[in-house]
Amino acid sequence: MYELDQQYQDRLNTLAEEVQASDELQQYLEEEEEEFYLRLKEMFEPKIAAIYDEVAENDPLQLVAFERALLDESFEGLYLPKILGFSVLRGEVNKNYKYVRPQDHFKSVLMAICNSANFDILKKRIGQSIQMGFAMSSDIWITNLINAYTNKRIRYYLQGQVLDKYRQPRNRAVGLTRYSRQFKNDNFQSAEFPTTPGGLKVLFSPLKNFLIYRINRNGNNASLVEPLKEFVANESLHGSSEHAQIMGLFSAFFPLGDHEAFISKYFNDVRGNTPEFAAEFLEFILELLKRDDVDLHGTAELQLSSVADKTMDDSLSEYFTLTDKIHRDGYINEEVQQAVKVFYNQHEGRSLVNECVRQVIFGYFSRLISNLEPRGYGDFFEAAKLFPVYMGIFVNQQFNQDLKDLSMKYVRKLLKIFVDKRGKDYQDIKKFVSSTFVEYGFLKEKEVVELFKTRRKRTKTEA
Repeated sequence: MYELDQQYQDRLNTLAEEVQASDELQQYLEEEEEEFYLRLKEMFEPKIAAIYDEVAENDPLQLVAFERALLDESFEGLYLPKILGFSVLRGEVNKNYKYVRPQDHFKSVLMAICNSANFDILKKRIGQSIQMGFAMSSDIWITNLINAYTNKRIRYYLQGQVLDKYRQPRNRAVGLTRYSRQFKNDNFQSAEFPTTPGGLKVLFSPLKNFLIYRINRNGNNASLVEPLKEFVANESLHGSSEHAQIMGLFSAFFPLGDHEAFISKYFNDVRGNTPEFAAEFLEFILELLKRDDVDLHGTAELQLSSVADKTMDDSLSEYFTLTDKIHRDGYINEEVQQAVKVFYNQHEGRSLVNECVRQVIFGYFSRLISNLEPRGYGDFFEAAKLFPVYMGIFVNQQFNQDLKDLSMKYVRKLLKIFVDKRGKDYQDIKKFVSSTFVEYGFLKEKEVVELFKTRRKRTKTEA
C-alpha cells in the first residue's frame, strides 16, 4: 500500500478537528437524534469528498491509505458508507462472481462501521453494500467475520445481510451489475504494483484493469509514471507475459517524453532475451485491438512501435513496419493497400500476425462508421467502397461478417431517422443498400426487400 502524502494527511487532520469542534456534533451528542447527525453529514461529507476526488484524480495509488485514515473515530463514521461501496467494487471476481482473494479492506471498513458509536444510523446506508460484499465472499470468510463480534445485535444484523438469492452465480452477476450503476460516476479505482514474480501473478489482473481505466479517463496520470518505470526496470519480473503487457500499456498510452529511451531499452532487452516474446506480445496487441474498453488507435500504436527496435529479426518488427505505414499514410492510400496485400500473402491467412493486421484495418472502419451521425451517411457510402479492396486481400469470413454487422447497425439507425419513403435520403439509402449489400454478400435480394418493407400497423380490432 502506498502511504498518504503529508499534505492530504494534514488536511484530513484539520477536517477531523473541525468535526470534533462543530456545533452540529455537540448537538447530536446532547440530543442523540438522527437529524443532528444528518446535519453533520451534510456539512462535512462534501468536504471529505472534495479531498477524496483530488486524491483519486492525482494520486490514485494512495486511495486505500486515504480511506484507512477516514476510519479514525474522530470522523464519526462520515463517508464510510461510500467507502464501503468502493471496497466492494474494487475486488477482483472470477467467472462465478466470487472474489478471487479475500477482501481485507472491505472487512476493515465494515468493522469500523460496526464498531462506530453511530452504527445504528450508519447501518441504514450500508445494507446493499454488505449484501453484495458477502455475496461474493466465501462462507468461511463471512462466518469468521461475524463470529468476531460478541455483540448479538451486530451479529444478527450481519447475518441478515447474507441473502439466499445470491447463492446462484447468475443472481450475483445481475446484482453486481445493478449495484455498480450507483457508482458509475465515481472515481475510486486504485491498484498495487507488484515487486515479486509471485505478487505479479496475484496482482496482475487488477493492475491491468486499473491502468486501462486510467487510460480511458484521460486524466492526470503523472503519479503513475515512476511506479511504472520501477515496474518495467524490475529484473525479477522480466520474461513474463504479465510484465510485457503492463510495459505495453505504458508504452502505448502514457506520454513517453523523456522516458522513451528508458522504456525502449528494457522493452528490447526483454524482447531479445525471451524467445516467445514476439508471439506473446502480438497476442496482447490482438487482445487490445478486439477489446471494447480500450482503443489501440493509430497514435497509440505508433507510440508503441516507437519503443520497438525494428532491426531485430522477428514478427514484431515486421508487424510494426507495416502498421507504421498504415497509420502514417492511411488505409485509403493505394500504396498502403498494396503493402498490406504483399505482407498478408507472405504469412498464413489465419496466422496471428495476419489477424492483427485485419483488426487494425477493421478498427479504422469501425471508428469511422460507429461515430457517424445519420446525416453523415454519404461518408458511409464512401467508406463502403473500400470494403471490397480489403475483403479481397484478406478473404476472411469473420472480417466480412464484422463489416456486415457494422454496416447493418448503421443502416438500421438510418432507417429509424429517415422514415419518409418518398424522401431523397430514404431513396438514396435504399438504392445504395439494394445494390451494394447484395454485391458484397451482406444480404440476399429477399433480405433487402424485407429490410425496406413497410410494416402494416395492427388495428385495435385486429389486436
